[in-house]
Amino acid sequence: MSENNQGFKPSLGLLDATMIVAGSMIGSGIFIVSADITRNVGSAGWLILVWLITGFMTLTAALSYGELSAMFPKAGGQYVYLKEAFNPLAGFLYGWSFFAVIQTATIAAVGVAFSKFAGTFFPILEINDANAIHVVGEFSVYPAQFLSIVIILILTYINTKGVQGGKTIQTVFTVTKLVSLFGLIIFGFILAAKSEVWNANWQDAFAAKSYDSVKSDWVNIGGTALIGAIAAAMVGSIFSSDSWNNVTFIAGEIKNPQKNIGLSLFLGTLIVTIIYVAANLMYISVLPLNEIAFSKQDRVAVTAANVIFGDVGRYVIAVMIMISTFGCNNGLILAGARVYYTMAKDGLFFKNAGTLNKHGVPEWALWAQAVLAGVLCLSGQYGNLLDMVAFVVVLFYVLTIIGIFVLRAKRPNAERPYKAFGYPVLPIIYIIMGLAFCVALIIQKPIYAGWGLGITLLGIPLYFIASKQSAKE
Repeated sequence: MSENNQGFKPSLGLLDATMIVAGSMIGSGIFIVSADITRNVGSAGWLILVWLITGFMTLTAALSYGELSAMFPKAGGQYVYLKEAFNPLAGFLYGWSFFAVIQTATIAAVGVAFSKFAGTFFPILEINDANAIHVVGEFSVYPAQFLSIVIILILTYINTKGVQGGKTIQTVFTVTKLVSLFGLIIFGFILAAKSEVWNANWQDAFAAKSYDSVKSDWVNIGGTALIGAIAAAMVGSIFSSDSWNNVTFIAGEIKNPQKNIGLSLFLGTLIVTIIYVAANLMYISVLPLNEIAFSKQDRVAVTAANVIFGDVGRYVIAVMIMISTFGCNNGLILAGARVYYTMAKDGLFFKNAGTLNKHGVPEWALWAQAVLAGVLCLSGQYGNLLDMVAFVVVLFYVLTIIGIFVLRAKRPNAERPYKAFGYPVLPIIYIIMGLAFCVALIIQKPIYAGWGLGITLLGIPLYFIASKQSAKE
């Protein structure tokens, strides 16, 4: 591959950037994770509060990142912010975790979600014992996983042909799923909302309960148990609200990045937060709490759609999720490779990842990302990986926002076209909430959080190996 361009071409406007933020956030989570959240906290009030807390944290982080994106409007985003605020090692640990778990595992999980819901129309794609191609112990391979890989490869190929193709897919699919979600919410409130269901769900709305699978019964919780339950519940809502920062990775391709990145972060996260809270209010107005908690295969949106549209509802939701996940993965694939490109330019990733093809995109990095995501599709462990993703993602968000304080001290006179909204109060609140979430998750799910931390720390020896190799060249 030849690098015919000296750098990326700014070709994405504010609408494109906002669609990347919103489109990368909305995948399959909003249709599914409210079931697990309800099983953890057990009431309508706490269900909505979990989404509001997550929305507040996401908006606060996005507004804080606006300052960093305006200071460093170039490809790499969060990797660059951590490197500039702390040191190259901090940036590398994020980039390594991003490649090993955060981005590739998310791409895999979203791809498999697409295939699972395609099974609504093509039974061969349903993940069950009858469709297993190969089984070794607990490891099974299904046709749905191969379709996931095909989708990832198709989207990767499209994105190797230049940013315009990826931009068009992102805008069309994001607008379609935003309209579809708004439609589902409105139809839910108009056609299916029942006052008796709504009133019953809001009785004792803040009496927190957790479902004990051993006792097969609800258990009242409070104090530290409630904090742990909230942290466990937020794994789903944080995963559903994550990837908003992907737009910062493609700063080199955005027009007027000092202004448009920060604004797109705010607009995109605000739109998604409103949709997520509204969707859950609709669930509460349509379904008794137990049906939310114990929807078949956690498909809350399918259960709600059956009430709203009748039997055809499952097909409506399947199409919506396929559109949603396809557009989501396009945004993730488009943005992720730019991080590896910037790392390679710093001598901290495979050298080929630091080249642009004749279309001005990092083709080698795109295919490397696709290969690892494809392997994770086959692993069958993407569900567990998402628990690791939530821990690692929030940990790095906290570290990056701490970086705002570090940079204010290290570079007080640096140009800041935009300053973090609510500084220092809102960033401090986010740091406290993020650390509390991470600590609670370590207590609640020590295996997954421990693996996530372990994969991150594995980056330390890899950094010194890469640095040594780079020094020789």
